[in-house]
Amino acid sequence: MPEAVTRSVTVGGPGLLASVEPLLREWMPRQRWFAGKGRPVTGFSLVAATELLPVVDGKLGLYHLLVRAQQPSANVSGAASHPGDCYQLLIGVREALPPRLAPALIGHVHEGPLAGRTVYEALYDTRPAEVILEALRTQARIGGLRFERREEIRPDLVPRLVTAEQSNSSVVYGDTFILKLLRRVVPGVNPDLELPLALAREGCPRVPPPTAWMTAQVDGEPYVLGVLQPFVQGASDGWELALRELAKGEDFSAEARALGRATAEVHTALARALPTATLGHTQMQSMAAGMTERLEAAAQAVPALGPYVPGLHSAFEALADLAAEGHTWTAQRIHGDLHLGQCLRSPSGEWWLIDFEGEPAKPLAERRMAQPVVRDVAGMLRSFDYAAHSAGGPPAPEWAAACRAAYCTGYAEVSGVDPRTDPVLLRACETDKAIYEVVYEARHRPDWLPVPLSAVRRLAGPDSV
Repeated sequence: MPEAVTRSVTVGGPGLLASVEPLLREWMPRQRWFAGKGRPVTGFSLVAATELLPVVDGKLGLYHLLVRAQQPSANVSGAASHPGDCYQLLIGVREALPPRLAPALIGHVHEGPLAGRTVYEALYDTRPAEVILEALRTQARIGGLRFERREEIRPDLVPRLVTAEQSNSSVVYGDTFILKLLRRVVPGVNPDLELPLALAREGCPRVPPPTAWMTAQVDGEPYVLGVLQPFVQGASDGWELALRELAKGEDFSAEARALGRATAEVHTALARALPTATLGHTQMQSMAAGMTERLEAAAQAVPALGPYVPGLHSAFEALADLAAEGHTWTAQRIHGDLHLGQCLRSPSGEWWLIDFEGEPAKPLAERRMAQPVVRDVAGMLRSFDYAAHSAGGPPAPEWAAACRAAYCTGYAEVSGVDPRTDPVLLRACETDKAIYEVVYEARHRPDWLPVPLSAVRRLAGPDSV
């Protein structure tokens, strides 16, 4: 790696941002990781800009930007983003793009310090990706950027961008490591680093331990920007694996049971590593009230929910009533957004849990709150239901029921507690998740709306507990 990595300095960002802003207005809303879709971008403000490779004699330049996208406020509760979301960008600069980088094009700059040059998404390019790994390997300090590591990193790993991404971006280095770069970033302790570090200290084998990470200090506030972890070579994505087995008519309950065991291992390790809490009447009343509020907002946004609102209300009322009777629950740190797509199965058959960021739409403080583990369980149960409707054939409710039961059985084998023995809380959490799914599908994938609506119909029924 050239010395540029260690001697780069913070650049005069306002002129740089002004130079690329017209291009970003068009390019960013088209990216899968952009959270504010459906609302116009009215402008950008610069949070930080760092030059990682200077543009010298027309050669490759590389800039790291944190920019805030200004958008009108969403007028529907539960929207995917809020005005002023901050995004992490890695901008490459060239005189012209070679054909291999055509998919990375952002545009051609006409004004400002980069006038006459072409800017592009740098993660498609091996050289910028190598710069990031070298900075992690050498624990560099570049402007406000900080690169830290727990273990040694080889310097000769060839990078490749993972193109099947959604809310973030990932680069695999030589089938040894995978770097997850967060796209929408917020100041504070990010659970996507915090929880895997805590699990690594506990020796939990179900989560890839962080090897290195990238942060920024902006006005005294820390931002977690990316985490490097071991790459599970040959691993199968849980969602894709479930769909393949279902399409072949294969039973998936053994895998679901193993996944339940893995989930319980992670929960047990988190309870050892981080503080737990007891939730009594006040806290559970507040939880039930929040669920009720989300239901009311969802019913306004999606009229198809209307016939089921009274039955859904009963799920949350039952939880509040149980709390009023003096029942208490244990709360702890959990995954926060658990579903089949957040799980990997290694070629040896072991399950791993990944992506501890939580639901990105929620505030960071809420994502870091202690919660009942049943919230994670409910997310996975809903995921089995989604898979049963998504394999290309007719819905397979019996397949989903078998997976759901096996998952809970496996969870109980490790934790000693079967989630089904707390049916009121489980129903409330499943209902809350299904309502969230209804709103999401109505906004983004209307053809999928019948999937969560079928769960809503079941959960609203009198025999759902």
